[in-house]
Amino acid sequence: MSIALLLLEIQNDYFPNGRFPLDKSQEAAAKAQLALQAQRDKKWPVIHAQHISTQPNAAYLLPCTKGAEFYSAVSPVKNETIIKKHYPNSFKDTALLNHLIKNQINHLVICGMMTHLTVDATVRAAYDLGFSCTVLHDACAAQQLEYNNTLISEQNVQYSFLAALQSNYATIMSTENFLQKIGARIETAA
Repeated sequence: MSIALLLLEIQNDYFPNGRFPLDKSQEAAAKAQLALQAQRDKKWPVIHAQHISTQPNAAYLLPCTKGAEFYSAVSPVKNETIIKKHYPNSFKDTALLNHLIKNQINHLVICGMMTHLTVDATVRAAYDLGFSCTVLHDACAAQQLEYNNTLISEQNVQYSFLAALQSNYATIMSTENFLQKIGARIETAA
């Protein structure tokens, strides 16, 4: 099985002082950084998906802005793939599928921003295209939503979407469990 780490939209606008900060984005990025380092140590493929907003009324992740740039803790390095995208589904109108096929990747380890949009849409699309997926739940972040005049907390949004994905579409696990599973050294800041 060929495994790739797919980091979704870990971009500056989702962090404090960004245009659309998410609750726990810094914590999620710290976990994503651990998974990224393990992938790099094993010389396994890494793919960074960068959302660039093209909607006329878009308020964040705008082209040529600091907010659309990758968050420094998980910035791509030489030989890591960058996929630019304009939709929540990272496969829609991108080179992602061709890249995965060309490199014989059949399992995606996924983390990133917007569990309820990008993570959800990408995992479901990957499943439909025949890929197996693992989502690192603590390396993802969601936003508070509202439905029928009721606020739904970030944590409830996160849990609901992960629970729905877990039913058929992906294995959900912590970053620590993933690192143990692949035999990576776990080094956390004291």
